[in-house]
Amino acid sequence: MSTKDFLEKDYYKVLGVPKTATQDEIKKSYRKLARKYHPDANRGDAESEERFKEISEAYDVLSDEKRRKEYDEARSLFGAARPGGAQGGFGFDLGDLFGGTTTGGAGGTGERIGDLFGGLFGGRRQPPRRPRRGTDVETEVTLTFNEALDGKTVPIRLTSEAACPTCRGTGAKTGTVPRVCPRCEGTGQESRNAGGFAFSDPCRECHGRGLVVDDPCLTCHGSGRAQSTRTIQARIPAGVGDGQRIRLKAKGAPGENGGPSGDLYVAVHVTGHKVFGRSGDNLTVTVPVTYPEATLGAEIKAPVLGGQPVTLRIPAGTPNGQTFRVRGKGAARRDGTKGDLLVTVEVQVPKKVDETTREALEKIRASNNGDDLRSELLRMAREE
Repeated sequence: MSTKDFLEKDYYKVLGVPKTATQDEIKKSYRKLARKYHPDANRGDAESEERFKEISEAYDVLSDEKRRKEYDEARSLFGAARPGGAQGGFGFDLGDLFGGTTTGGAGGTGERIGDLFGGLFGGRRQPPRRPRRGTDVETEVTLTFNEALDGKTVPIRLTSEAACPTCRGTGAKTGTVPRVCPRCEGTGQESRNAGGFAFSDPCRECHGRGLVVDDPCLTCHGSGRAQSTRTIQARIPAGVGDGQRIRLKAKGAPGENGGPSGDLYVAVHVTGHKVFGRSGDNLTVTVPVTYPEATLGAEIKAPVLGGQPVTLRIPAGTPNGQTFRVRGKGAARRDGTKGDLLVTVEVQVPKKVDETTREALEKIRASNNGDDLRSELLRMAREE
């Protein structure tokens, strides 16, 4: 039986018993199924013969306490939730893991799991000197309100690890070369036994590099890596919002051994505006109106960011806080269109009035004496 069988086949399902079954229950189920599918009782039936082989194989594993424990640990380790099917219920192709062809090239599923569990079941370890992707880098920029709406190209100074310029990544002093690690024989890994399994850890001698430097580089002290500072021009797209995180592909730290660079993530901070606000792709603005304008209706002018004011018609009886929408005067969207301008009216109440105004207001108040605006509110409050 191969290691692959440990992961792909559900022996409990084959015997029709739960994972918690006792040895007696396993034996009882096996005998019942063996009698049913035995070749002597089903001569010429190839399907029954194949079924009998599966039952026998399952019983060989589950009837042996040690092998059963190894089988359970292996399936638990690889997260087998629903065994069976073309891939045994796993989230990856087991052919990749156990020597099949990977579809992802360097750094595919088989390689990643092979690195992690290199010595599992005595499996063969992968070579450590394949290309390695560079790390992702994070930074921050601050834009003004207008810059965020229009987009801007900003210089960003980055400090990250890269191949040492002195030794070109070897870690060895000029004129010397590293030697293959005698402990791990260049694999960068060494086995560690844990119960019925063998795990691979980074080699203690070379720290996973597979090479030993006898005469280290004076710049990087043998690590092969050094701090690198560079300035890049990053384009922040139009319409970016405060707190938004922008990903710039392949602008992060350089890779190793010809691997691709990591990505750069830019956290954007946007300063506020004295007049306008943001609500997603829409701009917001509050415009004051007088009591007569709100009561009788009026045409008012509302500001537009970077453009001429627009004339807005507010109907008679407009309440305080009413919001009106002006199409296409907001922030830029990814598809090239723009959001809207949301204009909220705020009725201004004068703190002081002259005699003429006071007399007019007294007449208005007298005309509304019979209209108790709060009667319905008070009635509803008394109800349970």
